[in-house]
Amino acid sequence: MEMIRELKLEKDIREAFPVIRQLRTHLSESEYLNLVLDAQQYDCYKMFALNVDGEMVAVTGFKPMITLYYGRFVWVCDLVTDSEHRSNGYGEQLLSYVHNWAIENKYDRVALSSGLQRQDAHRFYEEKMNYDKVSYVFKKALF
Repeated sequence: MEMIRELKLEKDIREAFPVIRQLRTHLSESEYLNLVLDAQQYDCYKMFALNVDGEMVAVTGFKPMITLYYGRFVWVCDLVTDSEHRSNGYGEQLLSYVHNWAIENKYDRVALSSGLQRQDAHRFYEEKMNYDKVSYVFKKALF
């Protein structure tokens, strides 16, 4: 049985760490937990997990935003399927859930960035999910 649920409680957020860690390898569990809790409290961050037969197989984190460039949109911050469960359509199912959440909440697009090295993810976004590649993302560390 498949179920998508929002992760709000600390115990549920902790449960997602082994899956998220596969994408965010630089984070310790405590750093991850602090970031998620702060993002939920201060930045409208939402986290959802897809469970199959009681096992968490994919996790996404996103936040609704409004900018002059995109207007009202949802930014997908994190999307990862557990390595043992890839190619089963779980990423597609969870990202489609984000699309539906956006529509239901009157956001008219979904955007995300993906690391340059993640070519399999790029194929997934462009070919399977019909995303357009529209820009580069630049960052600068200040500390």
